[in-house]
Amino acid sequence: MLDNKEHLYENAVLVGVITQQQEEDKLIEYMDELEFLAHTAGATVVKRFTQKLTQPDSKTFIGSGKAQEVREYVKENGIGTVIFDDELSPSQLKNLEREIEVKILDRTNLILDIFAQRAQTSYARTQVELAQYQYLLPRLTRMWTHLERQKGGIGMRGPGETEIETDRRIIRDRISLLKEKLKTIDRQMSTQRNNRGKVVRTALVGYTNVGKSTLMNALSKSDVFAENKLFATLDTTVRKVVIGNLPFLLTDTVGFIRKLPTQLVESFKSTLDEVREADLLIHVVDISHESFEDHIASVNQILMEINAHQKPMIMVFNKIDDFSYEQKHEDDLTPESRKNISLGEWEKTWMSNSKYPTVFISALTKENFEEMKKMIYDEVLKIHISRFPYNDFLFEYFEDQEESK
Repeated sequence: MLDNKEHLYENAVLVGVITQQQEEDKLIEYMDELEFLAHTAGATVVKRFTQKLTQPDSKTFIGSGKAQEVREYVKENGIGTVIFDDELSPSQLKNLEREIEVKILDRTNLILDIFAQRAQTSYARTQVELAQYQYLLPRLTRMWTHLERQKGGIGMRGPGETEIETDRRIIRDRISLLKEKLKTIDRQMSTQRNNRGKVVRTALVGYTNVGKSTLMNALSKSDVFAENKLFATLDTTVRKVVIGNLPFLLTDTVGFIRKLPTQLVESFKSTLDEVREADLLIHVVDISHESFEDHIASVNQILMEINAHQKPMIMVFNKIDDFSYEQKHEDDLTPESRKNISLGEWEKTWMSNSKYPTVFISALTKENFEEMKKMIYDEVLKIHISRFPYNDFLFEYFEDQEESK
């Protein structure tokens, strides 16, 4: 696997562009997220650079004047890394490194770096390594600009491969090997999913860092790693959960993100299969995040891309404990804001009118937890009855209910 430790604890600057497709307020949101990504990777962001363009420059993404401005700043302040908010083409990456003379990263490379740091199991490391090599292959040119063709002469005649061509061949072979390895693991995991029998399968989905792992721990009483950083969870975790004598399987999956690298979608196919094959999706949303509506749209878009958007779903708006409700004085004419709208008022918004069952909770403090569990129970029971109308389990369940009365 590629070594990513060198990116830790570096000072960095961020660069983004305002275009016809991406207005200034949207860029600010993306840059905030990019800074969080950089922090998660171990970098300290000291400055942001933005530029308004009709469209990104095909050679250097930003204009030559802005590139010179960035170059002067990083040189004067000893900055070693410049991070761009969008994925750069191989030629843009090469031109920017030549122009600014420091390490250039784009959003995709940064996310891959975080995944490499977070991968704990052999399976996750294999997925990340595949994604890294797929990203690296078209960008090898910039890494070998100091090399010349192999020298000719006695003993050096032959195919005449350059070092870059040799490395491309090695990386292609490695990619093929990793794909075969993942196919084997995918088959094993598919068999495991098929062997889970008649139990209803549910999957937690949502944007990264919305509290899925915390919710998983609370529901399953397990100890899944949870942290207030992006992509704390990479490996799929499956736990058996029982609510009201009704058992089902709960899966915690990797979080989604806007501008998700295509390499990761391909390499994390098996993780996404857990979502595709689930009977019920529990869409967790961080309601305290200012861009939670965009997060919902991003998750729905990815669910559509993997053909999982028509599954039964429960909307769980998490982190209501992050609201600091401030009662407005009757003479206060200032507009309503996120700080002075109560939870009850939130529940009267469009979110509660969703076509899916909706609940507002705190996975951390377990507020409204019983209401959520009842909602999950009802949805799981519907699926179970529709699939196994004469299952002995249900008769036993109803007998238990009668006895409890």
